[in-house]
This record gives sequence, structure tokens and C-alpha cells, in this order.
Amino acid sequence: MNNLYHMQRAMRAKRQEALRRGVMAVLDVGSYKISCLVLRFDETGMAYSTDRQAALAGQSAFRVIGMGTTRSRGVRFGEIDTVQETERAIRTAVQTAQKMAHTRVDHVMVAFAGARPRSYGMAGETIVQDKTVQDDDVARALASCDLPDLGEGREVLHAQPVNFSLDHRTGLYDPRGQVGERLAVDMHLLSVEANAIEALLYCVKRCDLELAGLASSPYVAGVSSLVEDEQELGAACLDMGGGATGLSIFMKKHMIYADTVRMGGDHVTSDISQALQIPMTHAERIKTRFGGLVATGMDDREMIELHGNTGDWNYDRRHVSRAELIGVMRPRVEEILEEVRARLDAAGFDHLPSQRIVLTGGGSQVPGLDGLASRILGNQVRLGRPMRVQGLPQSACGPAFSTSVGLSLFAAYPQDEWWDFDIPAESYPARSLKRAVRWFRDNW
Repeated sequence: MNNLYHMQRAMRAKRQEALRRGVMAVLDVGSYKISCLVLRFDETGMAYSTDRQAALAGQSAFRVIGMGTTRSRGVRFGEIDTVQETERAIRTAVQTAQKMAHTRVDHVMVAFAGARPRSYGMAGETIVQDKTVQDDDVARALASCDLPDLGEGREVLHAQPVNFSLDHRTGLYDPRGQVGERLAVDMHLLSVEANAIEALLYCVKRCDLELAGLASSPYVAGVSSLVEDEQELGAACLDMGGGATGLSIFMKKHMIYADTVRMGGDHVTSDISQALQIPMTHAERIKTRFGGLVATGMDDREMIELHGNTGDWNYDRRHVSRAELIGVMRPRVEEILEEVRARLDAAGFDHLPSQRIVLTGGGSQVPGLDGLASRILGNQVRLGRPMRVQGLPQSACGPAFSTSVGLSLFAAYPQDEWWDFDIPAESYPARSLKRAVRWFRDNW
């Protein structure tokens, strides 16, 4: 665990170095596409605007100067399956973005959706030394949190303080500079499989890039798709990608839960391919042009021609009605939404003051999805698009680029993490007294 602690601190230093240079890239490694945005940072803007919401109001301290997108290769369920193919796809996306930006980038921040994330809640408490809360007091409060048993082969991806309490006051966003005696903190910890991170680090290293940060796709998609009121009162973001569907819940402008359903748009395409006996490329085109989830009386008369190259004229000129296509797509989408409903119930989403659900990602563009999701999830559902940032091309303003835009905002205005404070490695909660007592009780 200490190795990860030092790695996260090293990535923070590289991010600061990239900000000083003024250029950095963000990379979304998805199952359907790999996209790269090159950002140019303005030092005066960084000094002027320190709030992520200012970026949403058009006052961002960075500008998109390059973009590259390519078909994802070697990625399944949001995880790297074939290193060589993924490396070539990453190189293609980064080189395309660099050519558009007319500059070279050395540092990159990466977001990925898989690796089976798990959320944990932790709490810690300490005594304020000099009556005024300083960075050292926050560090001691974070170090007092008892790390849960993550399991074998898992690492911490995010460890964010989501609430501070000072004496009788709670709900503090940043207690530093305030007067009090007892400081308590609530934290959200997100763990992922270590093998998935190691494969991603290996691919980035082979592409001659310095990793300046890692982020979970459900988290950054929620950052870009949820408006300020939704992040404050409580909302869930459903990022429907190609190989995985990410779920994140926000409250008081912090992520308090994240999970991933290992199904997405590619599974719908696969169902169409198998049911209609056509290649995957044709199935994807038919899904994009004629797909839907709610059939009407007109759909029985709307015929879709299935092109083929088998040489059999009758087989290559088959027709299928749009109602039949909807009958193939709807069961898989219902299965995904039912699984999401189970995850929301397990997270206690029904207890939040506001229970709005925002759909984003490339898979959310299927007609009729919002109505079907509203019936299954039983909440207010809307379709979300990423917030506009300066220089973003028109082709990257759709829901499919929510993760890329959110990662850009995360790069410019990152939320405080565990490793942003000077916590000594020996104070890392893996060696806390409670953990030692539990180990002694279980083994003697």
C-alpha cells in the first residue's frame, strides 16, 4: 500500500510540472473508443479561478487545443485485454491530438471504467493543536482513519475527504483556518483491482508518456454531466459506455459511491449481430441509425435492409422490421438498468434528499432510453451532456465525451485526495492501532 501512496504523490508532482509547462493531455481509455484531448493552461487563469464551477461558467483556466479519437482495440469491459493493440490505439489518438495542437505532450492523465471498483466509507478524528486548523491537523485526521480490508490484489484509486466536522459544526467543505478543538473527517475510498492499474501503467509507459494522474470514469463523467445543484443535493450519474456502465453518486459536491456494471452498448450490438446473423460492423450501423427501445404501430411497417456479402442474393437482401430490432435491443438494456437499480438500492440512494438520475455516455443516445430508465429506476431521469469548455470541438460536445471533458476539469481543479497532505508513510492507516489489534485477536 505504501508503494501506491508514493506513486500517487509522484503523479501529483508530475501534474504540477505539466501545469508549469502549460500543456498536458487527458486520455479516456474506453471499450469502444480511445479519445485524447490536449489542454493548454493559462497561469493567470489558474491564479484567477480556483473553483471547478467557474470552469462550468466559461471561465476555465485551460483551453482545448487538440483532439484525437480512434476505435478502441484490446480493451474489454473497460480493462486492457491486449497490451499491444491498446498501445497502438493510444499512440494513434495521442499523435492525432498532437498534430492538431502543433505541440508535443509528455504528461497525460488517464481515466478508465473497469477494474471492478468498490466504495468504502471511513471516519477519523483528531485534536487541533493550536486551536486553528492547519494542514497538519487535517493530515492527522486523515491518518486516524482505519483502512478497511480491501482484499487481495486491490489498490486505492481515490481517497477523498467528503465532510469535515469541527466541534459541533459539520458539513464543512474546508476547515483550514477555522477555530476549534476537535476535528473529524468522513472519507470516501474507492479501490480497484491492482492488475488493471498495472496493465494501464505499462501501456502508458510504452507510449513514452509520463502519467500525471489516474481517475475513475464514473467519477469524472459525473463531474462534467451533473449541474451544480445536482452535485449539491444528491444525484446519480449513469455513464453508459461500450463495454461497461459506470455508476457514481454525488452529494455535497463530492462523490460518495461508485460502481461499474460489466455490460454496455457493445453487448446490445452483439445481441443484434447474433439475432439477425449479420457482422458486428453492420449491427453497429443498424443500431445507430434505426435503433430504439419503444415500439409504435409505425415500426411494424418500417423495414430495414440487411446487407450481406455471402454471395446468396436472397440471404444478402433480407429485411427486418424496426419493431423486431427494438425487440432485440430492449431486453439487454432492461437487464443493464435492472442491475443498476440493484446497485442503487445497495448504496442507499433512496435516502438522498434529491434522487435525480442523469444518463450520459455513448450508449445513452438510444431513443426512448430516458422513458425506459424512468420506469425501471423509478426516479427523475434526464439525458446529460458534458459542460462546454473553451476550445472544445463541436464533435466532442456529445454525451460520448463526458469522461474526456470531466477528466479535463479534474486535471485543472482536482479535489483534495489523501496524498495531497503531508501524511508520513508510517502513519498510513494500513498500520493503524485498530488494524493491529484486530490482527492480534484473529491470530492468537
